[in-house]
Amino acid sequence: MLTLRAFGRLATALGIVVGFVLAGGKAQAQIGSERYSAVVTDANGTVMTAMNPDAPRYPASLTKMMTLYLTFEALRDGRLSLGQRLIMTDSASEMPPSKLGLPPGTGITVEGAILAVITKSANDVAALLGETLGGGSEERFAQVMTMKARALGMSNTTFRNASGLPNPDQMTTARDMATLGRRLIHDFPERYGYFSTVRTKVMGINLRSHNRMLDSYEGADGIKTGFINASGFNIVTSAVRSKPNGERVRMIAAVFGGSSWVERDRHAAALLDSAFSRSGVQIDEAPVMASRAAPLLGRAEAATRHARSTTVAARVPAARSRGTAQASRQPARTGRTTTAARATTQRPAQRNVAQASTTHRQTASASQSSLRTATLARPTPRRQIEQGDGGRPVAVAARSTAQKPLAPPVKRVASRD
Repeated sequence: MLTLRAFGRLATALGIVVGFVLAGGKAQAQIGSERYSAVVTDANGTVMTAMNPDAPRYPASLTKMMTLYLTFEALRDGRLSLGQRLIMTDSASEMPPSKLGLPPGTGITVEGAILAVITKSANDVAALLGETLGGGSEERFAQVMTMKARALGMSNTTFRNASGLPNPDQMTTARDMATLGRRLIHDFPERYGYFSTVRTKVMGINLRSHNRMLDSYEGADGIKTGFINASGFNIVTSAVRSKPNGERVRMIAAVFGGSSWVERDRHAAALLDSAFSRSGVQIDEAPVMASRAAPLLGRAEAATRHARSTTVAARVPAARSRGTAQASRQPARTGRTTTAARATTQRPAQRNVAQASTTHRQTASASQSSLRTATLARPTPRRQIEQGDGGRPVAVAARSTAQKPLAPPVKRVASRD
């Protein structure tokens, strides 16, 4: 007869075995929340796959795609030049992460700003571009962004800022963002190469792209990732592959509402694979080894507040890039996650000790237990995702919602623009 402890060990072992078996099969993204939507189109705009494509969604840092579209347009029209220096303003420098962190008065070239927005998803630099192109007002620039969206056929998109920072009125759809991705590729082929940047240096700061699809998916060459709490993990990604006859095929995928960057990217890869396969491209892929499934899962847990505890299937193309191989060798950084913090607080407040021989010692032990319990009851450090990031966590102090309720978004006054 199995004891409760033995049954728990057996269940854990079975879970590990099932996870390893799944790691060798097809990737099945666990995306099914109310925030989920996706669409895949080809280079001509033909829809290959669509799930809730016109449902309103928060764009998060996908907003920066329009900021960059208008920046490229200004470069084409001669209103900006790549070497032109932009001076960081007080209002732009106050943007929250993800950011480059330039102090007010610091100059940055337009090209440096483009790279910082694409790789770092820098909110301060995006706001600076918005203020520059909006005549000193990011709010005015957001109006121009919305008008351009209508001109491009993005009928369900409204912008309120240049960065994608939370605003309840800033909305889009998966279809609209796939359209914007396609127009960036078509309208600015000479600039689109910026989106394939994996690593660069701006103002002496080493930057790495948040778009891990560039390393992990064969043929991927852009475009942008995004995250805020209200949206989940979003991405617009594009890839080019060849048919057996040599004909090149491009697909653009937009995925909204992932619970982690790992889940989002795997789901986007599965959608792209399906679209390429139906277009005549031969898909050649290999499963990730079971020994690598655990580190990948660990990164997913570190990248989300509410990490899933189940093992998720993993899959990458057979031809892996050097950057991907290096990334897979890096150990999972799960030791500082929220899960670990919660485990710490759940430890018994008092360790097993020898039974006290006197009433005095019992009283002292009880006092120490109360003190230890009070200490553990304090808010513990937690991990939170930077807005616009592809999954890099930052340490922030825990706050009790009972002490200070979340305030609604406050519109920036004109004097700060």
